[in-house]
Amino acid sequence: MAEQFRILFKALHQQSEPLILTNVWDAASAAIIQASGARAIATSSAALAWSLGYPDGQALPKAALLDAVNHILRLSRVPVTIDIESGYSQDPDEVAAFVAQLAEFGVAGINIEDGNAGVAEMVVKIKAIRGHPRCQGLFINARTDVYLLGLASGEAAVAMTIDRLTQYQAAGADGGFIPGANQVETAKHLSAAVDMPLNFMLLNEQMDIGELFAAGVQRFSTGPSSFLQAYGTLLNPILLNSIKAKPFQLQPKDAVIAVDNGSIPKVIALDFERMNNLFIPS
Repeated sequence: MAEQFRILFKALHQQSEPLILTNVWDAASAAIIQASGARAIATSSAALAWSLGYPDGQALPKAALLDAVNHILRLSRVPVTIDIESGYSQDPDEVAAFVAQLAEFGVAGINIEDGNAGVAEMVVKIKAIRGHPRCQGLFINARTDVYLLGLASGEAAVAMTIDRLTQYQAAGADGGFIPGANQVETAKHLSAAVDMPLNFMLLNEQMDIGELFAAGVQRFSTGPSSFLQAYGTLLNPILLNSIKAKPFQLQPKDAVIAVDNGSIPKVIALDFERMNNLFIPS
């Protein structure tokens, strides 16, 4: 079944419609997304870490990640891809061994990022994963943080991204993930230069999936935004009383209502930094 899921997951990147992934963080969120008709399940590293009480950035123990993945896979009926950040190690052999564990569990793909590390380090990690006998057929989504970390801008950012993704593809990556990029023209330049499926993160409602797909982006993911929206409702101090008084009503998207000075409602957003800081020791 694992091999069939890997074949299916790769095929989902070559369809006549975009692959849209709402990132999950536990078995419950995975079950909901699956029941809604999702064709695949993808985790968000930040959301999964937060759900277990850790900040983003590989602070989540590897054993806890593996346990969470097992719970998701126990009920999944579609391909599952796991975000492993930068692989939990600088040693390519250790990264490959970790991915091999996930492959044995039955995952269809992984997402690995370069972050602040050098391109050469990312390349050897991808080569090690691709060369591991237990990782054959696994979809490697290579994330570059050129836009997310602001490493360059304008044409320089496009050129740097193309250079990195080209090297990652040569090393064995199956797809390229460019969080932070959101422009149609950027997508056109990247897709014209890089011959593998591209993945954009949906940052806001102004991003037109149809236009970006036509420009060459095959895969879209939500990152931690679904977690932030779901857990943001817990900031609402009048939520329980509202439920008792009348049927639940959805609040404005990406926001919740709080009470200012005991009487005046105001909107409070739960964003990445605010959520992440809950788990960083002061």
